[in-house]
Amino acid sequence: RDRRQLLFFPCPFAFRLDPSYSYQSSFVCLRVGFLMATLSYSEGAALPTDAPQWAVAASERIKSKLANGRLGNRAIPPDGTKKVLLHSCCAPCSGAMVEEMTASSLLDHVAVFFYNPNIHPKKEYEIRKEENKRFCEKLNIPFIDCDYDVDNWHSRMKGMEYDAERGSRCTECFDMRMERTALYAYENDYDVIATTNATSRWKDANQVDASGYRAAERYGEKLKYWACDWQTDEMTMRKYQISANERFYKQEYCGCSHSLRDSNDWRRANGIPKIQIGGETAGLGERFFSDPIVDAQEEAQEVVDEFFAQANELAKAGNCKSKRKETLHVYKDRRKNEADDGLINGFNNW
Repeated sequence: RDRRQLLFFPCPFAFRLDPSYSYQSSFVCLRVGFLMATLSYSEGAALPTDAPQWAVAASERIKSKLANGRLGNRAIPPDGTKKVLLHSCCAPCSGAMVEEMTASSLLDHVAVFFYNPNIHPKKEYEIRKEENKRFCEKLNIPFIDCDYDVDNWHSRMKGMEYDAERGSRCTECFDMRMERTALYAYENDYDVIATTNATSRWKDANQVDASGYRAAERYGEKLKYWACDWQTDEMTMRKYQISANERFYKQEYCGCSHSLRDSNDWRRANGIPKIQIGGETAGLGERFFSDPIVDAQEEAQEVVDEFFAQANELAKAGNCKSKRKETLHVYKDRRKNEADDGLINGFNNW
């Protein structure tokens, strides 16, 4: 099988995807030999005796697949797929998808594409990028480091600064990243694109997939988007087992400056420490993934629904400080760091 891959060196130039929008790029490519490694993970932290039934069942299915060599059989790529370009938002969201794809007997080649100009500030961007890069290097999987064209991102999000999470700003953000992924895939003979954004329950999978389909459709039959249910209990548990095993950095917000602003506004109103960028201590909860059950509970559907119900109310207040303050006051008793009811178990795991 052909294992040739691409490495990059700086060389500024401009390109255009659409007459109405100009992107900036900053790379040229050198083709070199590369051999993909076989993935091998331990189970990470063991499940506690009081783990919820869904987690136990998911873990047992995972163990069975590992024992019987059946990884890579659940997620079936589009017909004729041999080369996949996986857009990655971060290492924690990549683990289970990378494992599933590289274990597939139907694929010859999987590469990780890092293009996330939405991440703010630059320090957080570098933390997420470098961790993702180290993870790929450990597994001998090609990592493609694309532009941090943050000015283009802000220009494209203009007028949507106070939109709610999962609103039109998020759609535009997904569109921008998937368009760039699709262009690279087309120029370098990939069959399919996919994105790790689809693994997180903090994201609307239909919204993410729609952006992927739109991006791929620009290139007709030459490129497809791989949609799959990456948010099953099994995939979610596997994602957290890998994250705990690798002790990945646990980010406390989606990534953009607007998400950071809204999250800190909510925390300030409720007396919760603000988000910490980097370092060994998080503003809320643990800094690194360590316990698959606790980590998964932070992404439980009840927690996600609670967050977005509040985010939508806050968005209605727009940039009016008095209305935002009034809205935040309504939720003063819904503390992110209170877990007495077993549902609200922190919101720092994106």
